[in-house]
Amino acid sequence: DAQGMNAAVRAVVRMGIYVGADVYFVYEGYEGLVGGSEFLKLADWDSVSNIIQLGGTIIGSARCKSFRTREGRQAAAYNLVNHGINNLCVIGGDGSLTGANIFRTEWSDLLASLVEEGKITEEVSQQFSHLNIVGMVGSIDNDFCGTDMTIGTDSALHRIMEVIDAITTTAQSHQRTFVLEVMGRHCGYLALVSALASGADWLFIPEAPPEDGWEDFMCKRLGESRSRGSRLNIIILAEGAIDRQGNPISSNYVKELVSKRLGFDTRVTVLGHVQRGGTPSAFDRILSSKMGMEAVLTLLDASSETSSCVVSLSGNQALRLPLMECVQLTKDVQKAMNEKRFDEAIVLRGRSFENNWNIYKLLAHQKPALTKSNFNFAIVNIGAPAAGMNAAVRSAVRVGLSAGHTVYTVSDGLEGFAAGQIKEVNWRDVGGWTGQGGSLLGTKRTLPEKCMEPLVKQIRSYRIHAILIIGGFEAFVAALQLTEGRGRFEELCIPMCVIPATISNNVPGTDFSLGCDTAVNAAMETCDRIKQSASGTKRRVFIVETMGGYCGYLASATALTVGADAAYIYEDPINIHDLTANVEHLTGKMKTTIQRGLVLRNEKCHQHYTTEFLYNLYSAEGKGVFDCRTNVLGHMQQGGAPTPFDRNFGTKLGVKAVQWLTEKLMESYRKGQVFANSPETACVLGMNRKALVFRPVTELKAETDFEHRMPKEQWWLRVRPLLKMLAKYQTRFDNYITGKIEHVNRRSLSVESGF
Repeated sequence: DAQGMNAAVRAVVRMGIYVGADVYFVYEGYEGLVGGSEFLKLADWDSVSNIIQLGGTIIGSARCKSFRTREGRQAAAYNLVNHGINNLCVIGGDGSLTGANIFRTEWSDLLASLVEEGKITEEVSQQFSHLNIVGMVGSIDNDFCGTDMTIGTDSALHRIMEVIDAITTTAQSHQRTFVLEVMGRHCGYLALVSALASGADWLFIPEAPPEDGWEDFMCKRLGESRSRGSRLNIIILAEGAIDRQGNPISSNYVKELVSKRLGFDTRVTVLGHVQRGGTPSAFDRILSSKMGMEAVLTLLDASSETSSCVVSLSGNQALRLPLMECVQLTKDVQKAMNEKRFDEAIVLRGRSFENNWNIYKLLAHQKPALTKSNFNFAIVNIGAPAAGMNAAVRSAVRVGLSAGHTVYTVSDGLEGFAAGQIKEVNWRDVGGWTGQGGSLLGTKRTLPEKCMEPLVKQIRSYRIHAILIIGGFEAFVAALQLTEGRGRFEELCIPMCVIPATISNNVPGTDFSLGCDTAVNAAMETCDRIKQSASGTKRRVFIVETMGGYCGYLASATALTVGADAAYIYEDPINIHDLTANVEHLTGKMKTTIQRGLVLRNEKCHQHYTTEFLYNLYSAEGKGVFDCRTNVLGHMQQGGAPTPFDRNFGTKLGVKAVQWLTEKLMESYRKGQVFANSPETACVLGMNRKALVFRPVTELKAETDFEHRMPKEQWWLRVRPLLKMLAKYQTRFDNYITGKIEHVNRRSLSVESGF
């Protein structure tokens, strides 16, 4: 099982019912398919109420030996036909999905055998002449080629990072070394991303066994780390770790090695099935909900000529991938590892895996720069704090130092810059920053127009040749003002890069801002508790207010993760008729078995329809059916430790930004000075689908609504019909973009340049 499966089940059931289909639960996996009627139950809308926050799967899962035989598959075919089913949605790993494809390939022969045995008629055989299959990959290992993320992976990373954060505090107190063993018998994704997100000292993954003699090298590294003042060492090991000869490397072996050679107090923690448990993360709930809807649409489009597909996401876009192409590449990875072609195995894992591996090697240990450059660059945070900022600063500092630059950090935003609060930093200064929330540098909302001349004076004084700005909408505006000031001040003719970091996700030029994943998880966890608080009480509706300014991303994403009944945002205008329909809809639901309702409101969704107004409206109209409560989430959405996604995302953005700044510095260095005044030298670094792209701030100006502080076009508005459908509203999917078939091959897995 994997966290998020229930969200997928919920989406498939409700989308299926929405399009007019009968949807059946098959309990206990293929065992239930073979077992028959007692395992196949017709689902209704309420069957999947209040399950989105549950881990595991409510319909059970089991390995089935009998389904591997033709007799078992024939029994399964009979049971499906007997219930009028010829569309099958399978949530599982590559074994389950391969079995489903074999089942589909044999379908005609299985029906012919059933006709021959007199179990079904020829007419029934013709009616169910073909079986449509769609797959969703549920596996915490993220070991299925072709997909960015599988259901459950992000939640497993949450469990791992919670343990690492807890262990780090005790390890520092006692100056201990910890060896953490995580799941991943054949795939090192969990270990790799955990190591990247925690800054682990050493990493063992099956795709990249250490070189011979690694014991000496590792002990030397750990000793050097302690001699530089570190009070702890973290070693992360995938359970399938091996050496170059294919021999297993166990956590106990590593522990004994460190204890005997270095004399360090060393402990082992094996996480085991903790990683599979717990509530799904926000990412997994949204991923599963989108994939569930896309799975139903895929089945509706399927015919006897179309191949079996798995549905996935690429960035924020749904995809349909040929099932057996993905399965074959997944098998190719294992074959490459068995044949000790480890470099090829890493490439076959996909560009994300290879990028993560290269970045980990770049940042894990200090490497002296081959030559000292003549360049100085400054890092500054602008705007409100957001989780992940510190991870971006850490990676930017270390990549800058590795390139031979002098790196300065600026305290308290542009106010601090203008006041000379500028400090040169070294490798150790940013150790342990990845897991820290907020902004350790300090941040202010002050814009350059308020302090332009003293700011330019400090740039001249410290000979700053490039600026990395990390922040929200103010950071974008600041970069725009600095770029427009190039005509007045030659000192501003230097490369500048903005890393978007804000919980509001309202910066132009990117689909996702650093910090918004942590904020959605914080809001989601609070809403889960709010819903649970009404258990066993009378029927109750909660009105919850989120942050985000005029941008409704935070409210919409949170609503999708908690199964909210409505989410009011500025971009989707509401009137009194909409509110009346919402109240009547919720009142009707509350007269059934439903006991809780949840309505989210973005803080600036409407000038007059305030949280208090909505509370009074729902209280008055629901009188006698339900009572009402309000909750303003406030600044708790900005706090807390960054999620694994934001730690990893911030680290990647910091690396990419400094590599780009270095490239621009080299291009614009003439006669002993830097001169960069073209639009392409002042950019926002953003995620577009799943690629990191640089867009000039002057180009993005035309795409920005400055009055409401957000982009004019926002991709996530296309997901809102899904939110309304899951809440049982009739809605239109005119703007929803269905997934396109994309073939998976070695070329499509090629690494993104720049890491």
